[in-house]
Amino acid sequence: MAASAGLEIVAADVPVARVLAALVIDADRRRTVRGYTTQPARLRVSDLRARLLRERVFEDPSRLLTRLRRRGLLAELSTGGEKVYEIPYPDELRQLLLDEVARSEPGDVGPVSPVPDEPAEIRAMDGEFLDRLRDVLTYRLEATVEFGRSFSVDVLAEYLQGLFGESLYFDSLISLLQQYALADVPLVAPTGRPTGATGFHLALFGPPGTGKTFSIDDLVRGNPRSGVPPHGLPGRNRYCGGITPVQFLRVGAAYTGRTFNFIVPEFNDWFKYRGMVEPLKLVMEQREVKWETTLGTVGPYTFRSFFSVNYNVRTAGADDYWTTIGDPNFAALEDRMLLRFHPMTRDRFRAVEASAERLELGELDFALADRIRDHLILVHAIETGHPLVAHRFRRRSIRLERPLYDALRLVSEEALKGTRFPKFSPRLKSRAVRLAAAAALLAYFHDPDSPAVTIGARETEFARRFYEEEVRAREGRRGAAAR
Repeated sequence: MAASAGLEIVAADVPVARVLAALVIDADRRRTVRGYTTQPARLRVSDLRARLLRERVFEDPSRLLTRLRRRGLLAELSTGGEKVYEIPYPDELRQLLLDEVARSEPGDVGPVSPVPDEPAEIRAMDGEFLDRLRDVLTYRLEATVEFGRSFSVDVLAEYLQGLFGESLYFDSLISLLQQYALADVPLVAPTGRPTGATGFHLALFGPPGTGKTFSIDDLVRGNPRSGVPPHGLPGRNRYCGGITPVQFLRVGAAYTGRTFNFIVPEFNDWFKYRGMVEPLKLVMEQREVKWETTLGTVGPYTFRSFFSVNYNVRTAGADDYWTTIGDPNFAALEDRMLLRFHPMTRDRFRAVEASAERLELGELDFALADRIRDHLILVHAIETGHPLVAHRFRRRSIRLERPLYDALRLVSEEALKGTRFPKFSPRLKSRAVRLAAAAALLAYFHDPDSPAVTIGARETEFARRFYEEEVRAREGRRGAAAR
């Protein structure tokens, strides 16, 4: 290798280094086909700038690229067009970049402690939530309740389908349902005993470019640069782009006793840090977290929040859910999250391309964004017992009833007819139940005097279609039941 000493980059280039390390990994994977190296790894500067923009990193990468070129870690190619670099030593470059990122961690220079600014971050999010809730209660309460009387999962699905088309809308639908589920409303059995709650982790996985980030981030928090208004819960979504898992474990201690949603655009990168897999499993399971190092201890604390994440994986095709996953940590997500798998097929490429064109040409009309957001925050405030609404509306649990389970069992039995060794887990059925419960919250104002929110026929059918598609994906049978 041309250079093996540390890079010692300036602090401003650390976020650039983190993004560049991920692109180096992608470039190295692309040059390998069925275990054989076909060409040198290459990096397009345009791809780097696009990824930096998506991760909200606004530093110019030129300084770091020049430094790497001078050290022999990048070689500029003469293409006659856009700037392209060859990467002679991708493994070494990736490790050097990650070492520089790790070196910049605050914990490397002193005892481990919570990130000092996180309480201020929480106060800012609480302020955003409170301001929006007060606006709804002061100016738009009657209109919001009236909107809620006819709002439902079918209405939301039709709205999103009109925006993004049949192939793409379902991920955005599940992402917004997860926002309703953050209230973690109790699920009550017919016997009257609580048996769970609505909250769930969401992971979209597949190769880059399949529209995952848009669903879990742009649509939820909004993206002013592309003209996408926020649809998600104000003040309850903590963006974690650029945060390492070490930082996150410190940050998480500040959220003890609170429920937020952590949006992680590159969750797969977190599993590449040594010693992080087991603590992340504890976090996803919402169990007590205690992380010990030679520099100190984080915790113990109990994490009660949720994740919506992208997990970029290498895939080899579209037909088989399992053999396309080339990642040893995939099972950790499969067991703990609601997963959606998206290979880059021709149909999906065309759908993403068409949606991006309509967005850039200003043809997408986000007409329901504000009304959905008002309805979401009002329902969340009611179901979490916020003092501003506690005297006006009562909290209600969600009643589980036999017809939902009967409908889901029909899907299971149909799949079991075709195999003696099913590849789908019973956990998948439980996630379909939670999704149905979250969908029922959209209809909260249909019958506000009822002692409990009920899961009706439309929510049952929605859960059935979701369950059927996910079973088909895991069994390797393609279908369009819930696209």
